[in-house]
Amino acid sequence: MSEQKQSVFSLDKIYVKDISLEIPNAPKIFLNREQPNIELNISFNSTELDHGVYQTILHAVVNAKIGTEQMFLIEIDQAGIFQMQNLPSEQLQLLQNIDCPNILFPYLRELVSDLTTRAGFLPVVLAPVNFAYLYQQKQQAEANSQATNNTIN
Repeated sequence: MSEQKQSVFSLDKIYVKDISLEIPNAPKIFLNREQPNIELNISFNSTELDHGVYQTILHAVVNAKIGTEQMFLIEIDQAGIFQMQNLPSEQLQLLQNIDCPNILFPYLRELVSDLTTRAGFLPVVLAPVNFAYLYQQKQQAEANSQATNNTIN
């Protein structure tokens, strides 16, 4: 009579771990009416806090420039605490690399939009991010790297 443990995936908490907004050229930058060039860099990581309890942090840097002049710079760490227990390793990897960032992204997106508006700029609305595709690319890069290392040895 073996008791099979039930798989658990749940969200315990969503919070802003760190946030920064810089407007180095204020107030002069508000007089410039040109459209800024906005660059977005997103990364994330997941770490185990306790047995079956993980923290995922979605880190975003939003950099807006007009030519070479800095308009604003936003850095945000949107975080979540997730319960992930009794899951096969492959499923745990998928949850950490796809589902957790997908859950956190709308909160990050709303925060960026709200922050740019409160800073006196037009809202910046981030385009959706396909975390499944990013994970697939990461897996492919690791497989290629592994193949290259095996060929060299």
